[in-house]
Amino acid sequence: MGFVTVIGWGLVLLQILALSPLEVSFTLLLLIVFLGICEYYPMPVPKGHTTLTFPIIYMIYVVFGLETVIIIYAFIVLAINLTHRRPLRIMLFNPSQLAISFYLAHVLHQIMMETFLTVTISPLLNGLIGFSLMIILFYILNNVIVDIVLWLRPEPYTLKIWWGKTHGELISFVISYIYGCLIHILGSQNRGEVDIFSFFFFFSPLVGLSLLSSIIARLKTEKNRIRALFQFSTELNKSIPSRGWEKLIKNLLQELMPFEDCILFVKNEKGIWDQTIIKGEILSDLPLDALLELEKISHLQGYDHKKSGKGPLAPFLRASSRSVVYAPLLFEGQSIGCFVVSKGRTKSFTIEDTRSIATIANQLAVFLKTRQLVSEQERRIILEERNRIAHDIHDGIAQTLAGAVMKLDISYKKLETHPSDAKLLIADSIKKLRESLKDVRDSIYALRPYPTEELGFHLAVEKKLTELKKDPTFTLDVQLQVRGNRGSISPMTEKVMFSVFQESIQNCLKHANATHLHILISYQSDHIVLKMRDNGRGFSLYHAMIKAMNQPHYGILQMNEAAEKIGAALQIDSKPNEGTEITLTVPKLGLEGEIDND
Repeated sequence: MGFVTVIGWGLVLLQILALSPLEVSFTLLLLIVFLGICEYYPMPVPKGHTTLTFPIIYMIYVVFGLETVIIIYAFIVLAINLTHRRPLRIMLFNPSQLAISFYLAHVLHQIMMETFLTVTISPLLNGLIGFSLMIILFYILNNVIVDIVLWLRPEPYTLKIWWGKTHGELISFVISYIYGCLIHILGSQNRGEVDIFSFFFFFSPLVGLSLLSSIIARLKTEKNRIRALFQFSTELNKSIPSRGWEKLIKNLLQELMPFEDCILFVKNEKGIWDQTIIKGEILSDLPLDALLELEKISHLQGYDHKKSGKGPLAPFLRASSRSVVYAPLLFEGQSIGCFVVSKGRTKSFTIEDTRSIATIANQLAVFLKTRQLVSEQERRIILEERNRIAHDIHDGIAQTLAGAVMKLDISYKKLETHPSDAKLLIADSIKKLRESLKDVRDSIYALRPYPTEELGFHLAVEKKLTELKKDPTFTLDVQLQVRGNRGSISPMTEKVMFSVFQESIQNCLKHANATHLHILISYQSDHIVLKMRDNGRGFSLYHAMIKAMNQPHYGILQMNEAAEKIGAALQIDSKPNEGTEITLTVPKLGLEGEIDND
C-alpha cells in the first residue's frame, strides 16, 4: 500500500506541475459536484466499495484533459475519505491507486489506438471503440491493484470475497459502459450547442441512480448482517444442551466478520475465569491481574490505534493483532465474562462490526447464563432422584432387611425350644429377603445409565421397538412417525420423554388389549410433541388416578411429576372402549435448549 501511495501521489504532483492555466467554468464545477456526490454514496462490496463515477470522469477527461481529471479525481476521493474519517493509509491509498489506474489506462489506450486502429471507420464507431478500451483497461487495472494489495494483507482474501467484490464491480462496469456509450451516441448527433443544462440533465439520472443503488446496496448489506445475527442467535440457542458449542460459535462468527483472534473468557460458578480460544492463541497464561482488568470492563472498548495500545491483554496477544475490541458479557449488571476480537490492521473495525460484536456479546451472556441455569436445574433433578432412591432404600429395603434379621435372630433362639415357630419365622424372613433382593435389583437398574444416555432418544426408541418386535408373543402393530428437524435435546429431557414412551408401551401391552399403536414425535417451532395413540379398551382416568395414589409405582402420577420437572405438559385422553392417547408437550424454552426456525 505504501508503494502504491507514493507512486500515485507522485503522479498527481507531476500532473499539477504539467497543468496549464485552466479557466474554471460552471460546467466543470457541475461535473465536480456530481463526481463528489457519486463518490460520497458508493455501493458497498466485500473489502471496499464501488462507484458509478466513470462516465463523469471520462467526460472531464475528454473535455478538460488528462491532467485535470487526475488532479480532480484524486483530491475529490481524498476529500470523501477525509469526510468519512477513514484511516490515513486508506485515505492516501484510494486516490493514488485510482490515479494510477486511470493514467495507465490512458497510456495503454493511446498505444492500442495508434497500433491497431490506424484507419478511421466512422467518428461514432471510433469513439465507441476508444471508450470501450478506456473503461475496460481502467476497471481491470484498478481491480488488479486492489486484488494484489488485499492478497498481500494479513487478513484472509478468499475466493468467495473476491467474487463478491468482482460481482459488484461488474454491475458498476455495465452501468457505466451503457452511460458512456450514450455519451458518444448523443454526441454524434447534431443537437445544437452543449451547455451546462445539457450536462445537468444528462448526468442527473446517473447521480440519482448512484444514490438509489447505494441505498439499496447498503440496505441489502444491513439485511444480510441482521440475518446473520439472527442465525447466530438461533443456532446458539439450539446448542445450549450440546458440548460442541465452541466450534459452532467459531463458524457463526466467521460468517459475520473476518478476524484474526477471538477469545472468550467466562467466569464459572466458582468464580474462576476459564478461557475458550475460538481462533488464534494467547502467548502465555494470563495472570490474575489481567483477568481482574477484564472483569472491570463495563462497556464495549475498542483499541485500534498505535498510541492507544491493545488494552488489558496487550502483552499476551500476538504481534499481528493491531486492532482489539473488548465486549463484556453482562447479565443483570454483573460481568460473567468478556469477548475479545482482534484484527491484523489498525482501525479495521467498522461501526457495523462493533455493533455486531456488542450484539454477539449480549447473546453470549444470555447463552452462557442459560447453560449455567440448565446445568444447575439438571443437577438438582438428579439430586432429587438420588434422594428419592435413598429414601426408598431407607424406608423400604433397609426396614425389610432389619425386620428379617430380627426374625432370624428370634428363630435362632427358638430353634431348639419351639422349632415350629422358628421355621415359620425363617420362612417369613426368606420371603422378605427375596422381596428385598428384587427391590435392590430395581434400585441398581434405576442407577444404571439410561438408554438415552448411550444412544440418544431416537435410537433408544427404535432399539426398544426392535427388541419388542423380536418377541414372538408381540402382536401389536406399531407405527413410528417423526416430523420436523431433529435438534439437540438435553439428557434430562431425553430421559423423561423416553420414560413416558416406555411406560405408555408397557400400559398398552399389559392393560389396553390394543392391536394398533401410533407414535408421533414432532419438532415444531416452539415445542416438541410426543404423542402415543392406541385403539385399546381405554380406561376411566378418574379411577386410574385413585388406583395410582393407593398403589404408588411409575404410572400416571410419576409420569406427570417427571414432566413438570422439565416444564412439560402431560395430557391423557381415554375413555372405556375408545382407546387412549397420551401427549407430552415439551416447550423449547430451557432444558431441551433448542429454538427451531422452520
